[in-house]
Amino acid sequence: MVDFFQTTLDGISIGSAYALIALGFTLIFGVMRRINLSYGPSIMLGAFAGTWIFVTLEAQPWQVAAATIVGTILVGMYVERLCFWAIRKDAAVASMVSSFVIWMQLEEVATILLPGRTYPFPKLFSAGGIEVGPYFLRMEHVTTLAVVAIVLVLLRLLLFRTRFGLALRAVSEDPAAAAYMGIRPSHITFRAFMLASLIGGVAGYLLLASDQQVTPYFGLWATFKGLIAMMLGGMGSFRGAVVGGLLLGVIEAQTQWYLGNAFKDLGAYLVLFMVLVLRPGGLLGQGIVEREAQALRRI
Repeated sequence: MVDFFQTTLDGISIGSAYALIALGFTLIFGVMRRINLSYGPSIMLGAFAGTWIFVTLEAQPWQVAAATIVGTILVGMYVERLCFWAIRKDAAVASMVSSFVIWMQLEEVATILLPGRTYPFPKLFSAGGIEVGPYFLRMEHVTTLAVVAIVLVLLRLLLFRTRFGLALRAVSEDPAAAAYMGIRPSHITFRAFMLASLIGGVAGYLLLASDQQVTPYFGLWATFKGLIAMMLGGMGSFRGAVVGGLLLGVIEAQTQWYLGNAFKDLGAYLVLFMVLVLRPGGLLGQGIVEREAQALRRI
C-alpha cells in the first residue's frame, strides 16, 4: 500500500503540471471555441529562450523564468494574430489547421536556433524534497501544486469579480450580442490569449525546472498532455482542466508502476476513450454540453 500511495502522490505531482497546461487550453477554447494546436510549441519556444540565456549568459533561475514566460507570451501574440485574428470568426477549422502549420514552423525555428537535441535547464530548488513518514514529495512538484491552486482561484476571481471577466463570459456566450453591448470581442479574445500564454509560460518553466532539460519534442508532448487533460476533465471547465490533469498524472503513474513504461500512454488513452463514451463532455463538462444543446434546440 505504501508503494500505491507513493505512486499516487507522484501522479498527482506530475498531473499538476498537466493541469496548468490544460488550463491554458481551456481558457482559449472556452472563449473562442477553437483549439490552438500550437500552444505547446509556443511554450517550447519560450523555454528555448530561457535555456538560451542560461547556456550563453549563465543567467539566474529567475531570469530564465522571466525569459521563458515573456518568450511564450510573444510567441502567443504571433500565433493569435496569424491564426485567429486574421481568420474570420466562423472558420474554426481553418484556424485549427493554421495553428497546426504554425506548430511546424515553430519547431523548425527552434531546431535552427538551437540545433542540439537536448539543452540544460536550471533547477528551481537546490533542496531535494519533503519527507512525510514513508512518503516523499519533490519541492518542484509541491510548488507546481501550489501554483495550480493559486491560478485556479485567481481565474475564478477574474471571471466573476471583474469587468474583464464579465466581458470574457459575454464573448464566450455570444460574441455578436457582446459586440452590440459595446464590448470589442477581438480585444477581449486577444487579452484572453495572452493570459493563456502567461499560464503556459509558467507551466513550461515549472515542468522543465523539474526535468532540468528541454528538447524540441517538448512542444508535441505539452500539446498532447494538455489536450488529453482538458478532454478528460471537460472542455470549457477550469475545474475540469485541473481534475483532468491530476487524473491523467495518476493514471500514467499507476500504469507505469504496474505494467511498465511502454503501457503508460496506452492506459491514458484507454481511460480517455471510456470517459468520452460515457460522458462526451468530460467528467465536469457534461453540463456545458447539455446547456449548449438546449440552446440550439431553442433556436
